[in-house]
Amino acid sequence: MEKVRIGVICPSEIAFRRFMPAIQKCENAEYIGVAHASTEEWDGNIPNGLVEAELAKARSFQKEYGGKIYDSYEAILTTSDVDAVYLPLPPALHYKWARKTLENGKHIFLEKPSTTGLKDTEDLINLAKEKGLAVHENYMFSFHKQLEEIADIVNSGELGDVRLYRIAFGFPRRAQNDFRYNKSLGGGALLDCGGYTLKLASMLLGNTAKIATSKLNYMDGFEVDMYGSATMVNDAGMTAQLSFGMDNSYKCELEIWGSKGCLTTGRILTAPDGFEPMAEIEVGNETRTVKLSADDTFKKSIQKFCRCVKDDGERIRNYAEIVRQAELVEKIKEEKLWRS
Repeated sequence: MEKVRIGVICPSEIAFRRFMPAIQKCENAEYIGVAHASTEEWDGNIPNGLVEAELAKARSFQKEYGGKIYDSYEAILTTSDVDAVYLPLPPALHYKWARKTLENGKHIFLEKPSTTGLKDTEDLINLAKEKGLAVHENYMFSFHKQLEEIADIVNSGELGDVRLYRIAFGFPRRAQNDFRYNKSLGGGALLDCGGYTLKLASMLLGNTAKIATSKLNYMDGFEVDMYGSATMVNDAGMTAQLSFGMDNSYKCELEIWGSKGCLTTGRILTAPDGFEPMAEIEVGNETRTVKLSADDTFKKSIQKFCRCVKDDGERIRNYAEIVRQAELVEKIKEEKLWRS
C-alpha cells in the first residue's frame, strides 16, 4: 500500500518523544518534515523568542530523523510534499489549524482533544466529509492490547457480574506556564485528563452511555477547572464513576468491581511503548497479579489514521467516535449548576 506522507506542525515535545519514534515503525506512513511558526501567523502577537525556539527544535528533528524544515505552518499546508498533517499544538489552536489543513485538501491527525468545543469539532467533521478527508483524534490508549486482555478476564466470569467501573486519572501540578493552566490555550482538567476518563468509560459502557452527574472544581489563582468528577450510566444501568485532576497525587487507574471479585490496574491510560502493565485480581481471600501485554499505542494510532485515509468506512466510523467524545465533554461543560 502506498505510504501516507505526513508532516508535523510545530516541533513539540510529544512530537519528538512519541510521534517520531512511532512513525519510523509504520509501514503505511512516512515522515516528510516539520514546520515551525512564522511571525505573521501569530498576527504580530507572537511570544518573545518563539520563532527562534521552534526553529532550534525543528533542527533537532532534522538532525535526529531527517526530513525537511518548513519555515511556516502555512508552508507545510500548501506543499505537495505531504498528504496529511500531525498537529500537536495546544488545544485552543486545533480548530484554526485543522480547518486550514482540511481546506488545503490534507488529512489531519490531531492530538486530543479534537477541539475545545463541540461546535468546532462538528464543523471540522462536516468539512472533512465534504472533502473526503480523514480526521483522527489521538486517544492512543484505546488501542492498547491490555484493554482486550482485561475484557477477556471479565468475560471469563472470574469477577462475576460487573457492578461498577471506577476510572481515575490525575497528576501533580505542573509548572505555572504549562498550557494546561491557560484558558486562552484551551487548558483545564476536563479537556486534558478528563477526556481520557470519558473516552474509556464510553468504550466500556457503549454508545448508550450518558452523563448522569458531573462537577468541575476551580481553585483560587487559576482560571481553569483544576479537578472534577462525573458519573456515566448506560441504558442497561451499568455505571462508571470518573475522577480527574491536574493538582492531584498521581493516579491512572481502572477498577472493575464485580459480584465475585475485583480487578485493578494502574497504567490503563498512559502505558508507554514496551511497558508491561500489571493487573491485580481479588476473589474472596485470594489475590493474584496478572502481567498484561506491552504494546505500542502511538504506532497503532498512526496506523488507524492511515486506514482512515485509505478506507471510506473506517473514516466514517472514526468521524462518529470523535463527535461522540466531543458531545460527552460538552455535556459536562454545560452543567453550570455543578461549578464550584
